[in-house]
Amino acid sequence: MTSRATAPHIFTADERERLRDALVAAARSDERIAGAAHTGSAALGREDRWSDIDLALSVAADAAMDDVVADWTRRLYEQHGAVAHHDIWYGATRFRVFLLADTLQVDLAFWRDGEFGAIGPTFRLIFGTPAPNPPPAALNPRDLTGIGMAWLYALHVRSSLARGRLQQAENMLNGMREQLPREVTEPVAEGLVETLDAAELARAFAAMVELLVREVEQVDVELARRLTPTLMALAR
Repeated sequence: MTSRATAPHIFTADERERLRDALVAAARSDERIAGAAHTGSAALGREDRWSDIDLALSVAADAAMDDVVADWTRRLYEQHGAVAHHDIWYGATRFRVFLLADTLQVDLAFWRDGEFGAIGPTFRLIFGTPAPNPPPAALNPRDLTGIGMAWLYALHVRSSLARGRLQQAENMLNGMREQLPREVTEPVAEGLVETLDAAELARAFAAMVELLVREVEQVDVELARRLTPTLMALAR
């Protein structure tokens, strides 16, 4: 059983903006990055206390995509306290979602040269030249399951509760439950929501986080060592 360490510091909005600035500066100084853009709520100027960081990066045509992704991943772990990451593919674009120790979510989208551009209204160019009509693509459904998606849903349960969006919180909690094996969740009634009430949702969320922690401990002890304090902090 992994030791349950003291819950870590929770990020502040100022710390999030300093990290966003640092990542943008790193993108500008990386010759392999041909362009960058804010996506998500930052593209619309609608961040709140619990918003994450979303950046789209255009990888130059002569750069090795895998090397760029590996170097940026190393940066997030070694310099910015990442404890886990999960990949979601949108066509040829890799969305690497990082969970930091302070519970901040950082989404980095690595686009191939010539495909970088707006696929929706939440796109605000920082530098580079976007494609006027990025090719259509689809999400890979195989990426939308597993432990990575479970902690991603957990992040959104936390933010939904903090924003008072109770129905959304319940939906995210159900999504979190669906990522865990049935033999783990079915015998445990504590993870079920009885009423759409903030206190009840928070109680069920704490129970579901405990189940997720136990599952991670069974699957990957090293990942559990890094991830457990941050998961426990989400349900604090």
